[in-house]
Amino acid sequence: MFERLREDIATIRERDPAARSAWEVLTCYPGLHALVAHRLSHACWRARRRWLARFISQVARFMTGIEIHPGATVGRRVFIDHGMGVVVGETAEIGDDCTIYQGVTLGGTLLTRGAKRHPTLERGVIVGAGAKVLGGFTIGENAKIGSNAVVVKPVPAGATAVGNPARVVQPADRKRSPEHAAFCAYGITPNAEDPVSLALHGLIDHAANEKQRVDEIVAALERLGARLEALQGADAVVDLQRLSAAIQGAAHASAEARTSVG
Repeated sequence: MFERLREDIATIRERDPAARSAWEVLTCYPGLHALVAHRLSHACWRARRRWLARFISQVARFMTGIEIHPGATVGRRVFIDHGMGVVVGETAEIGDDCTIYQGVTLGGTLLTRGAKRHPTLERGVIVGAGAKVLGGFTIGENAKIGSNAVVVKPVPAGATAVGNPARVVQPADRKRSPEHAAFCAYGITPNAEDPVSLALHGLIDHAANEKQRVDEIVAALERLGARLEALQGADAVVDLQRLSAAIQGAAHASAEARTSVG
């Protein structure tokens, strides 16, 4: 028990630069208090002392603002930072070295008793403030959930998910091993680009290019029309049907050329 406590204190001092001493962490960090209380309530739960387990968890909730169901499984070196408003459901599983910030919900969407209703966080997952992870799926190892994200489907290992509903904005870095992955506070990944934003910018650029091409075609047609008027004014004989067919053939050939190049 004391070994786990020393491990938890060392973890908090490593991940929170505001922690100045072990005594401060032991006395002033509600996340640590909630985890210690959960170990006691979880032991009662496994011993089938269900009422006592729930009572201990409710006392811890009143004292810390963190509600962890006694049936939840919590690994080693888990850090609940600030912690107010954190809710962890009965069948949730939190792996080793995970970090959870305030306002996070690991909730369930099923009403089936005894089913796996709550998410599983694998090793090293970071869940940003206010994020909601809802459902009995798995968040992969070293994945990051951005603040206020609403996650309703699995997230691959090493990926970053943001938004509502959450979408992956940065896949896992295959060149970087999980052991050397840098800690990202609140699940923020530097220089991550949103793929939806990139797609919209691409569409805007494409529309601008198409408008320019249309303007060029209109200008060419206007010049062609002026040329025809000049020819007609000179009493020249112009085969308009043949000229129209030639223009259509040229446009069709140009379209085929663009398609083959693309």
